[in-house]
Amino acid sequence: MTANQTARIRRIFWLICAKHSPEREAFQRPNRKATNLRAHIKFYLFLFVTFLLACSPASADKRVALVVGNSIYKNAPLLPNPANDAAAIAATLKGAGFDTVDVKSNLPSAEMRRALRDFADQARDADIAVVYYAGHGIEINGTNYLIPTDAALERDTDVYDEAYSLDRILLAIEPARHLRLVIVDACRNNPFSDSMKRTVTSRSVSRGLARVEPETSNTLVAFAAKAGLTAFDGNSKNSPYAEALVKHIATPGLDLRRAFGFIRDDVLKATGNRQEPFVYGSLGGEDVALVPASKPVASTPSVTPQSEIRREYELAVQVGRKDALNAFLTQRPEGYYASLAKLQLAQMVAEEARLAATEKARLAEQERTRLAAEGAHGADLDKAAADAKVTEEARIVAELTKQTAQQQTAEAERKRMMADRPAAGPIPETQIAAIEAAPGETAANSSASTAKGMSLASLDAGSSQAELTKSVQEELRRVGCLASSADGQWNAETQRALSAFNRKARMKLNVKAVSADTLDAIRQNPSRVCPLACEHGFKADGDSCTRIVCAEGSFLNDDNECEKRRGKTPTARRDDRDHRDNRRERTDRRERPIRERTQALPEASIARPRVSDGGSPQIVCNAYGCRPVRPGCRIDYQGGSPRNGTGGNVEVCH
Repeated sequence: MTANQTARIRRIFWLICAKHSPEREAFQRPNRKATNLRAHIKFYLFLFVTFLLACSPASADKRVALVVGNSIYKNAPLLPNPANDAAAIAATLKGAGFDTVDVKSNLPSAEMRRALRDFADQARDADIAVVYYAGHGIEINGTNYLIPTDAALERDTDVYDEAYSLDRILLAIEPARHLRLVIVDACRNNPFSDSMKRTVTSRSVSRGLARVEPETSNTLVAFAAKAGLTAFDGNSKNSPYAEALVKHIATPGLDLRRAFGFIRDDVLKATGNRQEPFVYGSLGGEDVALVPASKPVASTPSVTPQSEIRREYELAVQVGRKDALNAFLTQRPEGYYASLAKLQLAQMVAEEARLAATEKARLAEQERTRLAAEGAHGADLDKAAADAKVTEEARIVAELTKQTAQQQTAEAERKRMMADRPAAGPIPETQIAAIEAAPGETAANSSASTAKGMSLASLDAGSSQAELTKSVQEELRRVGCLASSADGQWNAETQRALSAFNRKARMKLNVKAVSADTLDAIRQNPSRVCPLACEHGFKADGDSCTRIVCAEGSFLNDDNECEKRRGKTPTARRDDRDHRDNRRERTDRRERPIRERTQALPEASIARPRVSDGGSPQIVCNAYGCRPVRPGCRIDYQGGSPRNGTGGNVEVCH
């Protein structure tokens, strides 16, 4: 539009808006000139509005991103994943429709500074600004730094000159109007910790990165691992964190907080709960999606015979019982969906055969264990062992048959959903997993009643609350949380079973009332959830309890464990103590006279006989001692003992 045309349009608007003017009065006269003027006004108004619409900015938000992957470091070991992770994230953001995605690899310090400065210019007129960094990072004194590829970091103070703090990244994206997001996949071990010199002993250098608190609103900082912990590179081309980002970050219409929640769950599962991603910052109450939700295309659904058959088939599969599928085949004996229903029935029959074979194998093994524990030998034990072997082989065959039927059914369902997607719209992955897993699992509890006279209309309208309760109880029995039979009563035992399921599956289902959502949630678990509880003397063996047989010389203790018997310890008896006392008394009685005689005359009081020179060699003793016989005297024995004064040898002198 030229300057003359713009001036003319302004003149026309002035004529219209002026209250009193000769031109306005002339404009209001009903003549040919006024008519031509009105036509010109309409034409230029149309051009003016078109010009405004063409020159106005687009209503969609402008989204820009900077993706950096540093793998090849001059003074640190090679990191294989960052370059691959950066390429995957960049491809995801480009596929999500970002206006600008600037990809940088192996940036030295100067190029990293230039990249941040250029991206800050792009973020000034952007609504959403995203920075993704993969490489080495370090935390010093509570501040996080991103390491360029040419950094040496010989001293801890070099980090201020050779690295870039996370605050510098936040400063670059601060001008963005609606959302600022920094994703840091740099929570790896510090490669410079061993060689870096500490200039101040109080300056801390920790593993991982430190937590951050963004000062600007609507700003999120996402770490691959929680503050103070390190992330894993994984064994594949991309790290577990990058794989989860690619899966969830660009989901249309998905709020970022929920997206990072899904990313956290996937990383915890992939790393065995050893790595937990974390997000710092806050957003408002409205959903903030990195990729806006696509607008649904309004279309009038057309009801065709094929769509009606599909609806009936899906209803029969959702009921998950043989009689429902038989009723569908009664009404629709031929066709594509009839073949799918037959596959579903074959899967249920295979599951029933597997359960029966498993039970027979358990009973045979239990009988063999019982005979072995009772010490049976010969033909009985050999027969029991042969039966156990045969039933175990039959169980393995039934298990393989069931797996084959399940794979065939899952593949057929996957092809069906891919074929039905253009007409029925996209199908969530959770629904695909439920259709693949639920039929084979619910077949274990399917009813054996006949399908004669049953119609799908009665299945749709006649599923009463009792039937729903019974179905939930059967599913709780299948996952091992309910021990009693399914009676259709929502009693206290069933509520306790659902509470146990909530604890083990980490869910929050309402235990006070039953609902179809509860049934669908339990069916999402293809295997046992609650652990098998066995009585004393039995142990869990798969889905059954087997008797515990202890080896010879051991016994089963109160903790349900085999314990080795201890040898017998000799104990003192009363008759043994009496026998020892009597023997001691007899010995004392024999030795007492000797002790008394010895004690009557102390050794000190008995004089040793001495023979003087020229004296007699004879000795005479009395109650006072012994002495040599005096010269000229002799000894005369008069009977008795000189010790007690009754005589004995006496000295006789003449």
